[in-house]
Amino acid sequence: MALPQRVTLALGSGALALAAAAVALFEGYRPAAYLDPVGIATICYGHTDGVRLGQRRSEAECEALLRADLGKALGAVDRLVAVPLPETRRAALASFVYNVGPEAFAASTLLRKLNAGDVAGACDELPRWVLARGRVLPGLVERRRQERELCRM
Repeated sequence: MALPQRVTLALGSGALALAAAAVALFEGYRPAAYLDPVGIATICYGHTDGVRLGQRRSEAECEALLRADLGKALGAVDRLVAVPLPETRRAALASFVYNVGPEAFAASTLLRKLNAGDVAGACDELPRWVLARGRVLPGLVERRRQERELCRM
């Protein structure tokens, strides 16, 4: 199911539900630890903190990790963004921060444009973030395209 369809289903639930739908779609569910495309040990829905190859997590554990990680991402969005955000934009930014980290978001042109009131310019920055260790990843291209669409809603 594409992100806009998931958004329609989750709209009544707020940014956390929207972001969870987006991240689950983009990251996929993998209960056993694996190396992501750039070699980072990852588990569940893209969780990386303290992961070691050979680990396994239950679906409930993975969902708890997703909620906790998204809570941190939403907290960073709320702390760093100085303008009001509709839930769809807040969710798109939380998905972005979940993927790139709060430090990258804090230093980004995207955030600077958003806080200056240039919403379209800020959302249009998302497709620029498709590199991982210098390589364009097709999954990031699609993720950023859909995050941009959600950001502009």
